[in-house]
Amino acid sequence: MLDESLLDAPDALALADHTGLLRGAAEAGARVRTALRHTAEAGITGLAPEGRPRAVLIAGSGAAATGVADLIAALTTNAAPVTRLRPTGVAAAAGALRWTLPGWAGPVDLLLITTTEGSEPGLALLAEQAYRRGCTVVAVAPRQSPLSEAVGGTHGLMVPMATAPNGQSGPPYGQSGHNGQNGPHGQAGEPGRSGLDEWYEPEETPVAGPGALWALLVPLLALLDRVGLLTAPAETLQLVADRLDRTAERCGPAVATYSNPAKTLAAELADSLPLIWTEGPAAAPAGRRFAAVLAELTGRPALAAELPEALPAHSALLAGHFAGGAADPDDFFRDRVEEPQAWRARVVLLRDRPAGGLTAAPAARELALGHDTAISELEPEEGSELEALAELVAVTDFATVYLALAGAAPA
Repeated sequence: MLDESLLDAPDALALADHTGLLRGAAEAGARVRTALRHTAEAGITGLAPEGRPRAVLIAGSGAAATGVADLIAALTTNAAPVTRLRPTGVAAAAGALRWTLPGWAGPVDLLLITTTEGSEPGLALLAEQAYRRGCTVVAVAPRQSPLSEAVGGTHGLMVPMATAPNGQSGPPYGQSGHNGQNGPHGQAGEPGRSGLDEWYEPEETPVAGPGALWALLVPLLALLDRVGLLTAPAETLQLVADRLDRTAERCGPAVATYSNPAKTLAAELADSLPLIWTEGPAAAPAGRRFAAVLAELTGRPALAAELPEALPAHSALLAGHFAGGAADPDDFFRDRVEEPQAWRARVVLLRDRPAGGLTAAPAARELALGHDTAISELEPEEGSELEALAELVAVTDFATVYLALAGAAPA
């Protein structure tokens, strides 16, 4: 059960947030800026490649690395084939995982390695294998990690992962620190303090929190921009950081539920089976990430699908046991005190600009409401595809964190 009273109690949220999840969500914009600095220092922004790679291979461990692979595959579209190398092993532990290059990989291919740990021996072995094959290797991993030492300077290009700034994150909730406005330090354009530093100190801040996605993704976006597989110049990535800051202001713990899109979504998903329907190039990977982090942080299953295929794929769920209209079919006066809360499907519609201007959103609403199924909708503000993606990811990350902290894991 979701304790909705906790959503509007910032101090209680602080006590429940033992691993700094809210801090991780709030400092995503600062992670982007730090990652951009590391990218420039590593020399990526000055690269002048002679041509595009034949194929892009991506390897990594953890939810953040998986999300990076999915996002890159979606953003590059048809510019080059993108293949995620899935690990094998006897356990999901850093020392047990192994990755193998496909037989066709060679000098014209690009291998990207992402990890929030950097201690996986299998990734170091993969980098060595790729080096022997002549593949170009670029890795993003924590500084001074075993992988960093294995790749840097010998087997490929190493970019240090942007860690959470010490006392620096996005602007504080309710204040601005971007777009040239005065931040809390009184200097224009500086990222401000998140306000979380005075609010609480978490017992532990996990490196793989919500902000880790951007720490791994940004250097690779800058690299793929240089090789011509997508468009992500430094100016656009700065706008992404600004969008993440603004979203953190709207979704922060001090903002009441009635005006906070993340808290509102968390409350709407209480006791629900989320059916995440997406439309548009940025919404699809954001929806798949939302489903993944819901499972990881809250223990809540969710199903993600793209429109219009989602309509036939999930229509049976809307008409079956999880249908909204299936609640209390008979015996209205029975005692429900000891009865477990029944789950009902709820559609979460994430929308970006649909391809060709054609939209299946009206059909999606008609199908959901025709089965008495509630629907939540999120649509980003105007901007680039990357900015839209950033906003959708940020809002759903915050919503997931609120669900986790308010005890929304299924019984």
